[in-house]
Amino acid sequence: MAVSIRLRREGAKNRPYYKIVVADSRSPRDGKFIELIGTYDPKKPDHNSTLKLDRIDHWISQGAQPSDTVRSLIKKNREQSASVPPEAAAPPLSPGEPIAVEPAGATAVVEESNAAVEAPAIPPPLPE
Repeated sequence: MAVSIRLRREGAKNRPYYKIVVADSRSPRDGKFIELIGTYDPKKPDHNSTLKLDRIDHWISQGAQPSDTVRSLIKKNREQSASVPPEAAAPPLSPGEPIAVEPAGATAVVEESNAAVEAPAIPPPLPE
């Protein structure tokens, strides 16, 4: 089975949006695919694609052939990831790693201050 990494067209008429997929080269352009590995929005300026470079490397090592457009997108994404300094990029989260949480004391202060705001004063009844 010959595997290719190519674009799958989505989006409306005159508003193209592509998903980058790994597919059997014999399947139709928008047909069945093996894995979704990125997106590409040609109408968006600047950084208009997202790719899972680790999965692309895996599939290329298995013999998958990227299309010309996908090859240029891979090249652009590799250049952008190389130009970002490591301290500016957010470290990836591992599956079991918790997200940063505020200290318990800070939350209690916020809750107390919100309690005063949430209970509005009841106006006195109008005389009849």
